[in-house]
Amino acid sequence: MTLRIHALLHNHINILASVEHWIQRNHHQLTTTQFAEALTGNNRLPHIDSFDWLIVMGGPMGVYDGDKFAWLSTEKQFITEAINAGKTVIGMCLGAQLLAECLGAKVGKIDIKEIGWTQLILTNQGADHPLLKGVPKQFITFHWHGDGFEIPEGATALATSEHWPNQGFIYQTDKHKQLGNWLMGWQCHFEVTSASLQTMIEKGKGISEQDIKHYPQSVQSPAHILENTAQFAANNNAYFDTILDNLESSSKDVK
Repeated sequence: MTLRIHALLHNHINILASVEHWIQRNHHQLTTTQFAEALTGNNRLPHIDSFDWLIVMGGPMGVYDGDKFAWLSTEKQFITEAINAGKTVIGMCLGAQLLAECLGAKVGKIDIKEIGWTQLILTNQGADHPLLKGVPKQFITFHWHGDGFEIPEGATALATSEHWPNQGFIYQTDKHKQLGNWLMGWQCHFEVTSASLQTMIEKGKGISEQDIKHYPQSVQSPAHILENTAQFAANNNAYFDTILDNLESSSKDVK
């Protein structure tokens, strides 16, 4: 089955990276909307019936920054429409925060920043969930956030970290259950590759010395991050490939 996948991008730094590699390897169709550019011409939001999965990527803005980024309200409406249509929606970092807010959960600044490679621990429900079959109970993954989400009401909490408890959730409406589709959000960045992370470090908002000093346990220097990228990124990509494989099989089983 060929999936029609649409991705929402918020800048030219937080890219699909390994997720796009998975889409290409599995011969699925990919379209994108780039909110950093004018929503005109081919760069428009698609009709809700034109895609099967919606992937919402990360970005430096917050869900509360509608005064700075007017398109945020349009994006939230579109995500809500996708939820109501029973589409599979996958959120990464900011994307997870947007998904959580659209599901009625509180999202905002938290009392810590997580930037760098840190331990992720699956909850018991996460470790036992069929969509996470093949993913280890604990592993090192990449984070870059100072905002966080509460787990939406009725959703299953999937993971926690050394520094912040709400790292992932999964949810199904009745319509999603009928279709074999899911709503899934991850605070971490499974998708980063050595190349994409190098771009994030070089062209992103930057990692301040103040943050490194203020959060010595949870904010790492760019040098430390890049030194460890080769060791951890490939495993992260493989784990998320497994999750995407499981999501695809879940939908096939019903259809």
